[in-house]
Amino acid sequence: MKVNGITIFLEKNQSLYDFLKAQNYDMCKIAVERNGKIVPKATYKDVELYDEDTIEVVRFVGGG
Repeated sequence: MKVNGITIFLEKNQSLYDFLKAQNYDMCKIAVERNGKIVPKATYKDVELYDEDTIEVVRFVGGG
């Protein structure tokens, strides 16, 4: 699986939610695109990840 351009090998099948938690992402401050489509936050626990997936995780930052 590719995450933000970096190849990561999944050790086991897991949901997008579980993967993001394991990587210490703050769910309130990110948006996720999977295979070119935005994933609604409400579905993170239902989305199964596969080795052929491409994930982009974008973090929101404040500034002025």
